[in-house]
Amino acid sequence: MLSLLALTASADPIMWADLGLKSYLFEIGSFQLRYYSLAYLIGVIFAYWHLSKMIKSPGAPMAQRHADDLFFYCTLGVILGGRLGYAAFYTGGDTGKDSLFTSFEGDGFVSWELLRLWDGGMSFHGGVLGVLLAIFFVSRSGGQGGKLSFLRVCDYIAVNVPMGMLLGRLANFTNGELWGRASDVSWAMVFPGGGDIARHPSQLYQAGLEGLALLIVLMWMFWRTKARYRPGLLVGVFTIGMAAARFFNEFFREPDAHLANRVVETGLSQGQWLTIPMFFVGLFVIIYALTRKDEAVASRAPE
Repeated sequence: MLSLLALTASADPIMWADLGLKSYLFEIGSFQLRYYSLAYLIGVIFAYWHLSKMIKSPGAPMAQRHADDLFFYCTLGVILGGRLGYAAFYTGGDTGKDSLFTSFEGDGFVSWELLRLWDGGMSFHGGVLGVLLAIFFVSRSGGQGGKLSFLRVCDYIAVNVPMGMLLGRLANFTNGELWGRASDVSWAMVFPGGGDIARHPSQLYQAGLEGLALLIVLMWMFWRTKARYRPGLLVGVFTIGMAAARFFNEFFREPDAHLANRVVETGLSQGQWLTIPMFFVGLFVIIYALTRKDEAVASRAPE
């Protein structure tokens, strides 16, 4: 930390390489435990642990077995939804990058490029859609106690998502990837692969706003207020907060190379265009939550 402060105080931009960061925690032979994989793992484990704690409080809309099901299906939704969302939103069409859906080899029926998760390429918006489908499936299947409230289950899941965002963006920073746009601010950094240009450390901006700040707000709302008794309020705040934070942060993040023309032509990045409908959905859900007359009651969730 002291070395980082010393570098910041200097007139020259900070060299990311001088921070001594690397993309993995340790390696054994050819195996590396990469920080990005660790971020996913810790984020999912935290979500499961904290959700299990949340459902022990009054008014929980689900039982522990539902949390167990959500742990599996939401993890699957994040991975599949994130990858399919990237293929749909960031490749093909007028993006300037070949569609991952059509990158077949030989006579295969599944695109090999689509399956290569280790090459990178995950969409936050696709992951959200995947998680929503997972929640819908678990809520509809319910069990002997009947169906679960989809909106209230979303509330409980939403509180835990920012932790994953925080860890994921910190992992992006330690990997020296997804850097920001050129800048002359005193904390600008020169990243590997970004040329000799000093850039915004936009990964840290995203970790702070989309991760830490939103996590604090939602945790406070759940544990210190009665927000969980207003179905949709927590997930609405999460949605509008994430959309606003992402829209703001995209002004500092370097657009994907194959989508740079989108910014030139429209003034907004692909990520910003995708957050606009997300913002209005969140606003609608918040209004619905605050204006509906009936509130959730502190009753036992279906077993």
